[in-house]
Amino acid sequence: MAGLIALTGATGFLGQRLAPHLLAQGWSLRALARRPPIEGEARKDDLEWVLGDLADAGALARLAAGAQVFVHLAGAIMARDRAGFLAVNEAGAAAAARAAKAVGARFVLVSSLAARQPQLSSYAFSKHAGELAAREVLGGSLTIIRPPAVYGPGDRATLGLFQLAAHAPILPYPGAPTTRLALAHVDDVAAEIAEAARRDEDGRFALGGHRPQGYGWREIWRTARSAFNRNAPLMPLPVSLIHAAGGIADLASRLTGRPAIFGAGKARELTHPDWAVSPSEMAPWRSGPMGRSLDQGFTETAAWYRLKGWL
Repeated sequence: MAGLIALTGATGFLGQRLAPHLLAQGWSLRALARRPPIEGEARKDDLEWVLGDLADAGALARLAAGAQVFVHLAGAIMARDRAGFLAVNEAGAAAAARAAKAVGARFVLVSSLAARQPQLSSYAFSKHAGELAAREVLGGSLTIIRPPAVYGPGDRATLGLFQLAAHAPILPYPGAPTTRLALAHVDDVAAEIAEAARRDEDGRFALGGHRPQGYGWREIWRTARSAFNRNAPLMPLPVSLIHAAGGIADLASRLTGRPAIFGAGKARELTHPDWAVSPSEMAPWRSGPMGRSLDQGFTETAAWYRLKGWL
């Protein structure tokens, strides 16, 4: 066996796809969960579960005990405010790093490409803060992975894009024609994180997907509508309108008390012109594009949504 990995976020979208990759490499897995996992949530006979959360130092200590590697994947993608994001993405990263340090486990922090632009949103700010917090605990002895926008089977964050591609009479796209957005299929990201866990590479590395230089929004929509054999026309949306919609979404979230993925910060992320990944940002073991093309990945994802009745 390769040894023991302590894993947070195992029941989430990416975590459920990561666990099989780690098991296939021969690792034993111990995972943190707030409640016992139910059917369909990375439930494996060879996964050991520790009940608790990132604010529970005792649970983190039990999770880390005897581990050679600690992969910290858990994080918040929705919160009511910046403080809510920081409570999970910054404080949680620091707590996980302390637990790893206490047992001498190598630490792999899964962050986000959004951390490259912390001024854009509270989410991006919190992911950047999480990187800094982990570094404060561990110095330079850690691996930070920054995935781009991740899509694939089981993802609810990008489900809206596929719903529009399947049914909308017109497909609106944000940003300028020169905007570049790196995208990666969840299984390709999971494979890359598993590779990072296997290696001993300190540093911060971005994942670029099959095309690190990114895609324009028009190409993304053309590929998405093709997955449903449609040819709906594309329509540019003024940036001001997208930002106004984000402001309205934030107001609705405050009035209802319910956090939402889309808001003013997400609008700034969507309209940011450069989410491409340069060769200098990529991991030293990554010499070329990752896994699935956008066409293959979108086709697989659309088929999964149909099969599960999500569309």
